[in-house]
Amino acid sequence: MALIVQKFGGTSVGTVERIQQVAEKVKRFREQGDDIVVVVSAMSGETNRLIELARQISPQPLPRELDVMVSTGEQVTIALLSMALSEIGVPAISYTGSQAGIVTDNVHTKARILNIAVQRIRNALSAGHVVVVAGFQGVDEEGNITTLGRGGSDTTGVALAAALKADECQIYTDVDGVYTTDPRVVPKARRLDRITFEEMLEMASLGSKVLQIRAVEFAGKYSVPLRVLHSFQEGPGTLITLDEEASMEQPIISGIAFNRDEAKLTIRGVPDTPGVAFRILGPISAANVEVDMIVQNVAHDNTTDFTFTVHRNDYNSALRVLQQEAAELKAREVIGDTEIAKVSIVGVGMRSHAGVASCMFEALARENINIQMISTSEIKVSVVIEEKYLELAVRALHTAFELDAPASKGE
Repeated sequence: MALIVQKFGGTSVGTVERIQQVAEKVKRFREQGDDIVVVVSAMSGETNRLIELARQISPQPLPRELDVMVSTGEQVTIALLSMALSEIGVPAISYTGSQAGIVTDNVHTKARILNIAVQRIRNALSAGHVVVVAGFQGVDEEGNITTLGRGGSDTTGVALAAALKADECQIYTDVDGVYTTDPRVVPKARRLDRITFEEMLEMASLGSKVLQIRAVEFAGKYSVPLRVLHSFQEGPGTLITLDEEASMEQPIISGIAFNRDEAKLTIRGVPDTPGVAFRILGPISAANVEVDMIVQNVAHDNTTDFTFTVHRNDYNSALRVLQQEAAELKAREVIGDTEIAKVSIVGVGMRSHAGVASCMFEALARENINIQMISTSEIKVSVVIEEKYLELAVRALHTAFELDAPASKGE
């Protein structure tokens, strides 16, 4: 008998009919003799509706009270799913985050899980219940309701699986697994049977939206086998695991991630002196803007051009800070570009294969796509290009690294 934690997102529980379908799926696992803990999100659109209500009262709602309110979305879902399970003969009990023993820090709207006291869940499982837990939420050490931020239900599921030492954590979503790239951009993209935590973490951080980064980090840290499955279609999904050996015969590159939400800033003609990078990036960091890629070029006149990328939403605030610093540093000018994108190739096979980056650059050159910035790590190469060439670049790279699905006999 296995212990399985299953997580269903907002679209999977978006209507009463879908909640009933989830209940039937859980029942099938239960009939195999498995112990089941189900983690659910709020019904799709509900969290946004609640936030909008709060903003009608206050443009800057108090974070503590916002958490109290938005946590009710998941409470509705856990009660409805528990009712649906009971209606089809499956004993079920619902727990809020605090009732499930999920203790977090006190950073409202972006809390992190510190500990989970799982005895209450274990007792309910021993009594023959399916346990239905509200995702996205917990309670701090003073008893205040907290929420975990965007995608927090994935983190709840993985954290519970780790605390319960579950045999598998299954993340049900609207795709049937992790693909080599977004099938909407490359119709020939393939579903991967398995991928390592390391690769999935890179894919998630580089723009793949299948899993939330914190959930993958948690799963990797505690060695929780993670499987991505479609909520309403049968299939094996994609297993995310520590095991690299099983991937040895896989292609060198496992996938191609991309991100349209990028912007680039350059400060030109800065004195090339020690500490200048900190003078530029220190105030950017102080403004709570996260910097991604960085390139510095030194000119013959002992000045430097300093370029970095930020999330497009942070562009205007970063630009204001940079313009202030440019005046103090007597820089020549500040320029920006919001029409860029980042494309990345990811694969543990890079460790043992030379020439991966040159193959990437050659494929882009064949399409006359200019590379503006380059960043590498042990298992990834990222480039910044003009946004208008993004889809062309992804398709070219997908073909160059032989990731296209084989053509069917009818083609």
